[in-house]
Amino acid sequence: MPVCRIPFTRRQVTDWTLDAAVRQAAINFVLDRIRVHGDDLPYDELRDGFTFRGHQVHLLGPQGIFKPRLLDYPLTITTAPPAAGKAAPYHDGWNKDGFLEYRYRGEDPRHRDNTGLAVAMQRQLPLIYFRGLARGHYIAACPAYVIGDDPQRLTFTVAADAADTSRVDDAIEIIARRRYTTRLVRQRLHQADFRLRVLAAYRQQCSMCRLRHTELLDAAHIVGDTDPLGEPAVSNGLALCKLHHAAFDNQIVGSRPDLVIEVRRDVLDERDGPMLLHGLQGMSGRLITVPARQDWKPQTSLLEQRYEAFKSAS
Repeated sequence: MPVCRIPFTRRQVTDWTLDAAVRQAAINFVLDRIRVHGDDLPYDELRDGFTFRGHQVHLLGPQGIFKPRLLDYPLTITTAPPAAGKAAPYHDGWNKDGFLEYRYRGEDPRHRDNTGLAVAMQRQLPLIYFRGLARGHYIAACPAYVIGDDPQRLTFTVAADAADTSRVDDAIEIIARRRYTTRLVRQRLHQADFRLRVLAAYRQQCSMCRLRHTELLDAAHIVGDTDPLGEPAVSNGLALCKLHHAAFDNQIVGSRPDLVIEVRRDVLDERDGPMLLHGLQGMSGRLITVPARQDWKPQTSLLEQRYEAFKSAS
């Protein structure tokens, strides 16, 4: 059971009104960036941050627990993106209750970053959690709160929460809401990670029409993630534009196991405008473009399973 320790007492007197205003401005900035970029946030924008009353507020630094100069206590916590061939410096993971376990900085519980997060827990200060998907790419969850501190395991427990928590809740409702919100964050993390890896494997282009506008591309599961075989592996994914992803999910277009695209017969027989002619009917008989790397290519058994579903729908 996580224990709460009394944090190190700092000498300065904190302006908590300023602290709250900066934190809310930071959360609003990140939510705005999510509206612009989705869940794939660029590192440079997060590092540079935003201007608050003439002061630049950065959101990322060289360490995982980060405090901008304007504040006395941490504002953001970050899990670094995986680096090829290198072990992660900190093993942040998920506990049996579905919450994030975030490692201390180093092994000294009295390090100022660790005592700063202890204060954040004691006062329930809203934080922003960043998780690196790949170099230069991050996903964010905000607000997030430290809800547990276990010095023996050098671990904080962190939960995401809804952006609007203005209504009064009892403790049971708060925990239930935070557990639910954290589960949604975890799902977003897996989806964003899957999308990043699939689009990279397909060189940022639709495997059917070759469209290269990344903002219009999705990572489609060949076999859905609710299926026991629907793992978030690149070999179970296709990079598809928005149109062909929707058509693929609705069994309007499909791929044979030999990678030949088929279009549903009733759609081939329709007469409509140029989008139908070139965007869907024109795909019939073309080959799907696949990655050169063998373990990234669509798995034949998954294509077979999906093709049977396509034929049944047709």
